[in-house]
Amino acid sequence: MKLTINGEMREVSDVNSVADLLAAFKLEQKILVIELNREIIDRSEYAATVLNEGDSLEIVHFVGGG
Repeated sequence: MKLTINGEMREVSDVNSVADLLAAFKLEQKILVIELNREIIDRSEYAATVLNEGDSLEIVHFVGGG
């Protein structure tokens, strides 16, 4: 499936949901904000949110520093 992730076209396989995508990128343990087609997805909905060909996602993670 082709998805646009953070502005870059990416080909992913074996991914059906936002949770699957995060696991594929090893991001499931990070504190993130996910925007799917310009709508922010609540963390509790990651597993139930189905991805479709051509979807656009923005994945933002927070970095601490001092």
